[in-house]
Amino acid sequence: MKACIIQPPYSRDVSFSDEYFDYKLKKLDECGEDVDIIVLPEYSDVPCATADLEETLFYHKKYINILLEKCIFTAKRCNALVFVNALSLEETGYRNTTYCYNRKGELVGKYFKKHLPPLELETLKLDSDYTFIPSKPYVLELEGLRFGFLTCYDFYFYEAFAAIARENVDIIIGCSLQRSDTHSAIEIMCRFLAYNTNAYVIRSSVSFGEDSDICGASMVVKPTGEVLCNMKGKFGMETVEFDPEDKYYKPAGYGNPPASHYQYIEYGRKPWQYRNGGSAMIADDRFMRYPRICAHRGFSTVAPENSLPAFGAAISLGAKEIEFDLWETADGEIVSCHDDTLERVSNGTGKIYEHTYEELKTLDFGIKFGEKFKGLSIVRFEEILQKFAGQTVMNIHIKTLNDDYNDAAIEKIVSLIRRYDCAKQVYFMISHNGVIKKFKKYAPDIAVCVGQLFSEKECWSIVDRAIELGAQKVQFFKPYYNKEMIEKAHANGIVCNVFWSDDETEAKELIEMGMDTILTNDYLKISNALNLK
Repeated sequence: MKACIIQPPYSRDVSFSDEYFDYKLKKLDECGEDVDIIVLPEYSDVPCATADLEETLFYHKKYINILLEKCIFTAKRCNALVFVNALSLEETGYRNTTYCYNRKGELVGKYFKKHLPPLELETLKLDSDYTFIPSKPYVLELEGLRFGFLTCYDFYFYEAFAAIARENVDIIIGCSLQRSDTHSAIEIMCRFLAYNTNAYVIRSSVSFGEDSDICGASMVVKPTGEVLCNMKGKFGMETVEFDPEDKYYKPAGYGNPPASHYQYIEYGRKPWQYRNGGSAMIADDRFMRYPRICAHRGFSTVAPENSLPAFGAAISLGAKEIEFDLWETADGEIVSCHDDTLERVSNGTGKIYEHTYEELKTLDFGIKFGEKFKGLSIVRFEEILQKFAGQTVMNIHIKTLNDDYNDAAIEKIVSLIRRYDCAKQVYFMISHNGVIKKFKKYAPDIAVCVGQLFSEKECWSIVDRAIELGAQKVQFFKPYYNKEMIEKAHANGIVCNVFWSDDETEAKELIEMGMDTILTNDYLKISNALNLK
């Protein structure tokens, strides 16, 4: 087969847009009738860097029809497969899309970019809801060959390469910009991709010019990792001949028969050693939709509060968020329990923080709820993370009597969150200002929710405290809130939780009032009443 990659000039000055768009069209006209695959760069409908959504859509609407018509014409003229990236307007909004045309010029597939950087999420506000739904790699089968796809930012997510490899793709099409990486860095990524997937990588980008060492680097790479062509900063087009059936197989360990690199490493793959798992993971807390229901102490009307059964029941029913409480034991273990005393929740007595973990393990934390849960042990924070990290947002209530919170306990809590890779799916609910400041110092990237301090004045000043402390959320306690406080919080980018409601009518009223998250002990009842997706 013969592949043609087109690398047009690119600029931060939009006054070059007409010139650089025409350049693409001329290069398509120059494609020979002996080529089989033609690949153009990302945002071929937006020839230069734009500042905002309005400017981007201006150029998109100006060029998109001309671009696609030229690609269709070229596919027919050259009898070639054509892959071009541009915006497409789908039912849910604009998406970053790679259009796939067969040799007859028919649109046979669309690949929607799976990883959107801040520019596309926050500035261009492209549709991204589909990226939060677990999905297989997009594979398009044409002429007996299996095509995989990556677009720009997708190239950085090496953990996705194994999923692509499992699809036995022959060729990976990469329409890209990657305007900040060097040619050598991009080459490393493409070689790594080809070697790990046993596929040819055909990547097209744009160039700032031959004197620039960033952007550019349109290339073709073999499954061995050998670079057949790297345009670096050169403007123009290159053609490369290759045999898509020429794969790379090596001994799968000493003395074993040949296999692809992917097959070899798959034998010993242990993803639980380094990442949460696939479709069980939810999106980051900041991307999860509001309003939301939080299962207070788990589904605590069907199982003992702050227990694995209560958490599991809520999550299995679809809870996007759970809440639980953490105390430090006398010997420095971190356990989950609401009260500082043991009498209500177990067959023990005294203060929880005055007992060691081994002492607490001898107590029954299920019998007070019911005979069926007799023998249930207190649960450690690490056990919660081992079972549920990444599967739900965790509202972690840090229980303390005052501002004097042990630094070692903070370090342990934060290190466990890092170990189980869920910093983006948790936040700390803390009442005391001094403890909030300590946690923000140890983990500035983990969100904090300001809780109530129970004096009349402090209850009504919770939003002001959150603003002053730089917190991301507040947790109101009935009845110390009003609509003005909610509006002030929202005006300052602060999410509003409310503790608590188990009544359907009240819960609906709280949502109408503007509350973002309702804590409830009866998750299923409130979930059914609100019917939140």
